Amino acid sequence: MLRKSLAALAVVAALAACNKAPGAPDVATSAARSWLIAPEDVLTLENRALASGPVVTGSVQPERNADLRAEVSAVVLQVLKENGEQVKRGDVLVRLDETAIRDSVNSAEEAVRAARRALDQAERMLERLKTLRASGMSSLQALEDADIRRNNAQSELAAASTRAAQARQQLQRTSVRAPFDGIVSERKVSNGDTAQVGKELIRVIDPASMRFDGLVSVDQIGVVRVGQTVRFHINGYGGEEFSGKVRRIEPAADPVTRQVALLVDFDGAPKARVAGL
Repeated sequence: MLRKSLAALAVVAALAACNKAPGAPDVATSAARSWLIAPEDVLTLENRALASGPVVTGSVQPERNADLRAEVSAVVLQVLKENGEQVKRGDVLVRLDETAIRDSVNSAEEAVRAARRALDQAERMLERLKTLRASGMSSLQALEDADIRRNNAQSELAAASTRAAQARQQLQRTSVRAPFDGIVSERKVSNGDTAQVGKELIRVIDPASMRFDGLVSVDQIGVVRVGQTVRFHINGYGGEEFSGKVRRIEPAADPVTRQVALLVDFDGAPKARVAGL
């Protein structure tokens, strides 16, 4: 279009030069001065990188995240952290009622003490009968019976110790702790709720572990390779461009959407620290 416009300008100037009378004003100069170039006739060149490849869609997700669930059935006494609060590994996030479990611990520990006393008594009886047997004052059957009682007492002590250990583990599970440094992403219970085994209590994510979980059409998966550079935009960050590299490509496509999932690591520390964008 620009070339045609310049050619037309040259023709007008030539015709004006041929037809002008002596002493008449220069029509070509006048026409050139009044000639306007439309915006669509102007081409602006910029130095930019050109890229091609398949379209990838997806969302930003944390690689480290944990849905903490109740491991014992108890009433929620206290939720110590709210959504968005930072936590350190080992911090108590939720406390469950430990009354019934503590009673079980006390009962199990008492059973261990009783079993230990029974074992001590059985061992003393066995040693006494061994002495009597050596002097011929006890029968072989009595010695064998004492040995059996000692073995049974040992088994009972081992079983009681196992029950006590399990009860103490249950008691520890009434305090739900953060498995790593991060922030609380979602609080799912309140004080007074009844938590059954497996009930979701609270979710913790690590914002520093954000990655881009993408999806690409199965028709274009043939041009995707591990290590390739990916440039993308994230809703909520305006026109800012992010880049990363393909870390992993899933070996199977979704049978419904016919898309293949891939994992993209951010170049450098991830600036996007909100999951789900």
